[in-house]
Amino acid sequence: MNVEVVPPDPAWQEEFHKESRQLAWVMGENIVAIHHIGSTAIPGIYAKPVIDFLIEVKSTIMTDEQNEAMATIGYEAMGEFGLAGRRYFRKNCSPEVRTHNAHTYELGSFEIIRHLAFRDYMIAHPNDAQQYSKLKRQLAKQYSHDMEGYMDGKDKFVKIMEQKALLWQAMT
Repeated sequence: MNVEVVPPDPAWQEEFHKESRQLAWVMGENIVAIHHIGSTAIPGIYAKPVIDFLIEVKSTIMTDEQNEAMATIGYEAMGEFGLAGRRYFRKNCSPEVRTHNAHTYELGSFEIIRHLAFRDYMIAHPNDAQQYSKLKRQLAKQYSHDMEGYMDGKDKFVKIMEQKALLWQAMT
């Protein structure tokens, strides 16, 4: 899969809200909340044009039972996909072009706290967000045909920012 990082687009917020309605309809009473996460949720930074959803659910067992319903709106169920406790769904507009990722966790999961802390910290600290944006652009050029290299290149920065975000969140 090619690595494409593009300028910020106000349509990302609109797409999040539009798709959230579909996800809420399909997942029904299992949903507690739907959050916009990832770089498209951080104003003013470059991002891969993929909308990431963090969906808090009452039960991952119920989520597993909704795989077919998710398929009706274009999502492929991937199970935990390497992260214990997560149920991951992806949506593509073509085999090589992903448009949406939905990460579901049961209410109370630390992963929910971690993702939201990172997003909120980056929104509240635009200088750090711009450093992240710059790094993403550099890595996208360096690893334009290597998603794993791109992800590995971000890993250290993201982990440092997550720690800062969790400390910041605890103090606010």
